Amino acid sequence: MAEQYNANSIEVLQGLEAVRMRPGMYIGSVGTKGLDHLIYEIMDNSVDEHLAGYCTDINITLNPDGSATVSDNGRGIPVGIQKQTGKPAVEVVFTVLHAGGKFGGNGYKISGGLHGVGASVVNALSKWLEVTVRVDGEVWHQRYEKGITVSPLTKTGTCRKKDSGTTVRFLPDDEIFEKTWFKSEALQSRFHECAYLNPGLTIHYTDNRRPDAPESFTYHEEDGLKAFIRDLNKGKETVTDVISYHRKSDGIDVEAAFQFVNEFEENILGFCNNIYTQEGGTHVSAYKARFTQVINQYARELGILKDKDSNFTGADVRNGMTAIVAIKHPNPRFEGQTKTKLDNPDAGTAVGNVTGEELQLYFDRNLEALKAVIGCAQKSAKIRHAEEKAKTNLLSRPKFSIDSNGKLANCESRSAQECEVFIVEGDSAGGSAKTARDRRTQAILPIRGKILNVEKASIDKVLANAEIQTMIDSFGCGFMEGYGNDFDISRLRYNKIIIMTDADVDGAHIDTLLLTFFYRFMPELIQEGHVYLATPPLYKVVPKRGHGEYLYDDRALEKYRKTHKEGSFTLQRYKGLGEMDPQQLWETTLDPQTRILKRVEIEDAQMAAHVTEMLMGTDVNVRRDFIQKHAAEAELDV
Repeated sequence: MAEQYNANSIEVLQGLEAVRMRPGMYIGSVGTKGLDHLIYEIMDNSVDEHLAGYCTDINITLNPDGSATVSDNGRGIPVGIQKQTGKPAVEVVFTVLHAGGKFGGNGYKISGGLHGVGASVVNALSKWLEVTVRVDGEVWHQRYEKGITVSPLTKTGTCRKKDSGTTVRFLPDDEIFEKTWFKSEALQSRFHECAYLNPGLTIHYTDNRRPDAPESFTYHEEDGLKAFIRDLNKGKETVTDVISYHRKSDGIDVEAAFQFVNEFEENILGFCNNIYTQEGGTHVSAYKARFTQVINQYARELGILKDKDSNFTGADVRNGMTAIVAIKHPNPRFEGQTKTKLDNPDAGTAVGNVTGEELQLYFDRNLEALKAVIGCAQKSAKIRHAEEKAKTNLLSRPKFSIDSNGKLANCESRSAQECEVFIVEGDSAGGSAKTARDRRTQAILPIRGKILNVEKASIDKVLANAEIQTMIDSFGCGFMEGYGNDFDISRLRYNKIIIMTDADVDGAHIDTLLLTFFYRFMPELIQEGHVYLATPPLYKVVPKRGHGEYLYDDRALEKYRKTHKEGSFTLQRYKGLGEMDPQQLWETTLDPQTRILKRVEIEDAQMAAHVTEMLMGTDVNVRRDFIQKHAAEAELDV
């Protein structure tokens, strides 16, 4: 009998129920990234107080019971009755979506939290949350559980009028999150980043989760963006000093800093109201365009560019550049709740105007710095011409056919949305995968051995590598923009690119090499969620009675042994994918209904670039020091 669909089928979620039912809509995920986001949401409210001119210190503490405390010395959330609801304003802030002091009036002229969901979302996703407000010489307290008010707002004491502020303590709900252990390294990176962007702010961070080994850090950066640039370029050979400027244009605060290093790369970070815009936006696009225009104009005036039709490309001009563009906008528009791309045209106009004027003022007085920047562009152009030749050789090979290529076993469907390609190491595993797969939607691309480490190789060697050539051809979307501006993700033939290697050290190394290639040459594949890691099992246990079971790591085996006596089951250890027969490979690793896939994400662009360069680059000493420091912390993050 068909289910009825009528008026009674429509369900209205009350209060914060929608947040608990669909947390990913509000914080991105229920993994570690989403968990850490809870702290950022509360901290951002304190930072907004700083931007309004009231808060100078933020204290963030991770407590032994797993809770987190965020405290500031701002004005304190208002405790008076909010006229629309008849409830105390602080209670409205923590229990009603889209409620806050950032929608109008004069509470905040500049703010990162514009949707009014931060505090209430944290409350909804916490087992309990307590807020203490110090305002007008009085101390007020209220408690909530799973987003519901469980105690009235109560005056608990008095304080000096100047000791105003807000303290929020919350315990993430383990029914919502996969893990409730905050990732200290990611938090520290975010706190330090915030200190760079706000030179007048001090952030105190304490981790008390291990009472025998507490950690405490203070972040305060008086040099602001200049210190940020110096930190990003630590250990690199610099070509110029750090150059910075800061000015307002049409009510928009524009600040930028840049430096050139002797490397073939660019690293440009954009921020709006302290929010990192991972996908850039109008402010970053305008900065790039105006910088390129200014350098081409100077190069022509100095006679370096003689042909009137010849210009350095944007990629040429930004060769070796590390830059930060940070604006403060009274009414920013972001694409989506995740705020990864800025969409204000006036932000681009302001950045373009300020950048053009400030660069001219600086370079007119600093000719040697100008010549150094143009020298980087000349070097880049020379390398680009060599790369274009290598690319021409690549494209002049016999035309690639996804059906006749000797390595790729393509799928039957031509609908990219339902298709996926497995990159499999080795002929044995590749053969099993070709037999086991769903031929209609699953393609198999075998590779032989470990691919080239692109972090250490020149572009011509990268493009000449047979395995890399095959991947570029198979995916169909070209390769990194800037190397011929050829990459177009709309031409991607597969919605999922799944790396499937053995569950051992060699397999992990191949994973790393492939991810380094994607990160450096096809970053949009990762940014738009197309890259995955397969999770093959390590063991199969078969009890004397009952059905067999696959175990995916040593912890699972240890847990199984606690409930099954030795000798009551047989244990099979898979040393590689090739040891599984096609049926086993299908039901553990290929079948969409039973497999475990891990999607690759970039949580922190600055940290990702730094760690990739450190672990895959040429500096052995830095890599050794990092491994020795963090070896004890290593774990499989699924």
